[in-house]
Amino acid sequence: MSRPTSRRHNAARVCTALLTLALGAFGTARAGCFDVKNAQFTRLRPLVSRNAEKALTAVNRLLAGLPADAARTEPGRLAALYAVQADAYGELGLYTPARASALKGLGLLPGRTDPLRLALLSDYAQSFKEPAGIDQALGLIERARAAQKRASRNDICLQIVQGYMNQQRDRSGLATRELTQAYLLSASPALAGPRMDAASLLATTLRRMGDVDEALGLIGRVIRWDAARGSASNLAIDTYKQGQILRTMGHFRRALVSLTRARRISLSQGVHQGVAYADLRICQAEIRLGRFTAARRDCDRAAPVFAAGNATDMVKETHALLARIDLADGHAARALAMLNRVLDHGGKDMVAHEVAPAYLSRARANAVLGNYRNAYADLQQYLRLYSARNQAARVRLQDALEVRFHAKEEIARNAVLRRRLRAAALRAGRQGQLLHWIEIASIAGTLAIVLLSYILLAERSHRRQLLRLANEDNLTGAPNRGHTARLAAAALQSALARNRPLTVALLDFDHFKEINDQYGHAAGDHVLREFARLARGALRATDTLGRWGGEEFLLILPDTTIGSALSSIERLRLLALGIAPHPGERAETWPRVTFSAGLATTAEGASTLDEIVARADAALYEAKNAGRDLVRIDRESCRNAANGAPI
Repeated sequence: MSRPTSRRHNAARVCTALLTLALGAFGTARAGCFDVKNAQFTRLRPLVSRNAEKALTAVNRLLAGLPADAARTEPGRLAALYAVQADAYGELGLYTPARASALKGLGLLPGRTDPLRLALLSDYAQSFKEPAGIDQALGLIERARAAQKRASRNDICLQIVQGYMNQQRDRSGLATRELTQAYLLSASPALAGPRMDAASLLATTLRRMGDVDEALGLIGRVIRWDAARGSASNLAIDTYKQGQILRTMGHFRRALVSLTRARRISLSQGVHQGVAYADLRICQAEIRLGRFTAARRDCDRAAPVFAAGNATDMVKETHALLARIDLADGHAARALAMLNRVLDHGGKDMVAHEVAPAYLSRARANAVLGNYRNAYADLQQYLRLYSARNQAARVRLQDALEVRFHAKEEIARNAVLRRRLRAAALRAGRQGQLLHWIEIASIAGTLAIVLLSYILLAERSHRRQLLRLANEDNLTGAPNRGHTARLAAAALQSALARNRPLTVALLDFDHFKEINDQYGHAAGDHVLREFARLARGALRATDTLGRWGGEEFLLILPDTTIGSALSSIERLRLLALGIAPHPGERAETWPRVTFSAGLATTAEGASTLDEIVARADAALYEAKNAGRDLVRIDRESCRNAANGAPI
């Protein structure tokens, strides 16, 4: 039998599934999982995976040739043709006709355990893409599961459908539990196909939850399965998933290898949308590696394919990447014009996780062109969206915690059941029969314990990753802007309460755009990373250096007067000058790395954080205007010093 999830998508199916779910991964749970014995179905179903349009043409021809009374004389054959038709429509992303075909087939078959009927029910349920329809369909799947033998193939396949549909509803905790159980229950060789499908979908969920190491291991097993079976279409999709996971992990060169392989396989299969998605993700990886010429080529190849399919959100995602390339190439005006078109509806017609980066790119373009008011507004919008994404991640974690609670209850119930069964066996003397039930209960308890152990282990990893995501700048490892602002506010509150001085400094690297333009963005990233690393060793434990935006850092110096702060700044200036060349650059051609700084301190305990930072920013602006590589103290701090305040 074919594998349970139809991860062998052709063009329109891949496009529509991704646009609807914004999951960044291929795959649905489809009818091929069920062990259908109907000869018509087993002959035509593999054709759907290879070429859904040809399969649809073939099944329509067969339907047209059936006698008018086929529903009475050949209901099984007619239902099988409707199942293939529904599957083909689903592969093509045509969900309304898929639902109609599935309903016709369901009307022909009685019973609750017929695999062909369950295959039709699976197609029907997955034809819903709006939340209310998905929830209604989940109810149908749950009732169908209740009629199946526990841990049977039918039960496992329906559970995979449940897991997939909860993925669609962004219920990561439930999807993880259902897909993990399906994966564990399908460990026998006879269920290898469903097991690999559960693994493929579980890898997608784990990637979204941040458990990328486990996701990478799972998808590696699935790829080996695909290769052993010679399933080219499955191999393309799962290799694409592998590339996405590697890209999420920051392994961009390894991601390029997987994505290029997926592109090559999709091209050989004639799946042009699959090629376009691979091109888009290759473009993203190339940008992160600073290979902007290659990235432009790949994005330029993807854009017209998405445009031809009226995939507005994917067109906009591609154009946002092209704008980033324009920015890197020094074409800020062109980048701004493109980003204005991308964000013409405020991101409502874009994939959700791509909206914040688009605002950040537009903020940078506006800043380069001197549109500082617009740049600030875009930066504020970026920070708001970034915070909302972090909050969504916390909600997913809470969902997972609820799943863990129920899993723990299930383990407790299984333990009680085992004790009662053992006692009953001793009292009644019917050990043979009861030992059989004890074994079943033990297996169920073991599975639940394995699941809970996995979830509890994953929780610590998820918590660490969520805290890092919320507080740490992913490039430099320094506190991000939000966390820096919170630390600064706490330091100011402490300084005011103890009547102690607090000094802040805004540091901005000089001619940073020239470093990016001449040596590439990888060199600019190297400068920021090295500066943050060196500064951590040069500052006191009570001091904080946080990334404030772009090439700008905010330095918080508690219990520090202006005079002492100047000494700290001077140490950092020397460290910046000593930043080693980026790998591949010669020392004699490496630029002199400098920064300008503006300092401000509390004014007799009466300052607010916004006021101090604004005064430091004004002093920084003076340092820039005076020729850069300079330090300036804001005027109020200077006046305080002139009036006898300690400096």
